[in-house]
Amino acid sequence: MSLAVRVIPCLDVDAGRVVKGVNFQQLRDAGDPVELAHRYNLAGADELTFLDVTASSADRATTYEVVTRTAGEVFIPLTVGGGVRSVEDVDRLLKSGADKASINTAAVARPAVINEIVARFGNQVLVLSADVRRSPQAPSGFEVTTHGGRRGTGIDALDWITEASQRGVGEILLNSIDADGTQTGFDLELIAAARAVTRVPLIASGGAGAPKHFPPAIAAGADAVLAASMFHFGPVDMIAQVKDQIRKAGYPVR
Repeated sequence: MSLAVRVIPCLDVDAGRVVKGVNFQQLRDAGDPVELAHRYNLAGADELTFLDVTASSADRATTYEVVTRTAGEVFIPLTVGGGVRSVEDVDRLLKSGADKASINTAAVARPAVINEIVARFGNQVLVLSADVRRSPQAPSGFEVTTHGGRRGTGIDALDWITEASQRGVGEILLNSIDADGTQTGFDLELIAAARAVTRVPLIASGGAGAPKHFPPAIAAGADAVLAASMFHFGPVDMIAQVKDQIRKAGYPVR
């Protein structure tokens, strides 16, 4: 790996507030997205991810006004997801200040939307958000879920990652529902399994609780590492601590 590893805070937004739960459940308030975005921009984040976590389950569009205000606070790439269903949605997000769009539920329902978005904007703007949980029914042991982790699909996660990669997604945000919010470490088995089936850049998400958890995720195959709880509720220099740990492990970091 020659490219620098990216460290990405995630803002899970519900009704205009940043929230954080455990295993995608029991959401608690973590602050104002615009204020947090400003803080992370100053603290050395490489990118910022903004996910409207109830847009798909509530069947509504992303809150563009909050996206616009958040984008105004950051001078780093901003990825926005939640309720993205079409080329038109991506166009509106980009015009609202987003640099990339993240898609999950709509792509599972109609995979061709990946091809349509990539044909219009290029693959650099499209991130596949894969919300994955362990399932004995799936051949690989991992199943894709939709609607903010609320619905199982019966689709094998590795098959889906392979297909989405072939359709041209620029990055894959790999969310482990089992590890989400537990702060016990990333799901290294899931990261390694995904790395084995795609060459598309992988963003590891779910389970980070301490700086020491990040280097193993990179060793397992992640190109970027994302966290929420430990950045929202931790000390203000947590991003610097994480980068220091990654650097000490021998990986290039910005």
